[in-house]
Amino acid sequence: MELAGPLRVERGVTSVIGSGGKTSLIAALARELPGTIVLTTTTHILPFAGVPLVTSDDAGDVVAALAGSRVVCVGSQAEKDGKLVAPELGMDVLAALADHVLVEADGSRRLPLKAHAPWEPVIPACSARTVLVLGASGLGRPVREVVHRPERFCELTGCAPNDVATPELVARAANAEALADVALVNQADVAPDAARELAAQLGVPAVCGSLRSDARWTMGDTRQARGPQSREDGHER
Repeated sequence: MELAGPLRVERGVTSVIGSGGKTSLIAALARELPGTIVLTTTTHILPFAGVPLVTSDDAGDVVAALAGSRVVCVGSQAEKDGKLVAPELGMDVLAALADHVLVEADGSRRLPLKAHAPWEPVIPACSARTVLVLGASGLGRPVREVVHRPERFCELTGCAPNDVATPELVARAANAEALADVALVNQADVAPDAARELAAQLGVPAVCGSLRSDARWTMGDTRQARGPQSREDGHER
């Protein structure tokens, strides 16, 4: 199936924000998109298994890595946890070296939903597209259990931490923040009806489906395609 088309991913820098499958989406796009691809972050990520890693600040090293592999990961080595942080090379520099730069521009502490602090997300100025990911597995559960920064979510929606995260509340928060051009409601296999309801209430074009199963994907214009498998480790970040 195609994700890039429904999500309107074009050549250049694409930022992925939100929660409930950012890393899985980036991996899926890297498999699908043509040409050379740099995977990177403005926050922090774990290196991608099987993908060559460049941690230097030398653009020549990125060029050399792309000559040997269509997809490479670029970042600076963090001091702990084995994670990568933002590379020394600017996103505009990376965009000049590869056809696509896919940026994980947000953190969510592995929760399916989130609201954003004033300093979040960290979207590069040269980003051509920003994709918001929302995890449908958080729908129907208490806000305090499934939302990263629940206090901010409550401010945006007028709810209480013990209230259930309904499609209406999640859409209200996302629409109030208005951070993205397009959205992916992921994990729709867990709560298909609620996921579709959420997608329908978002203020940007939305795709609804599951990155971890061979699910059907739908758009507001009713186009459909089959979804890809998720990362081999089965986790969605």
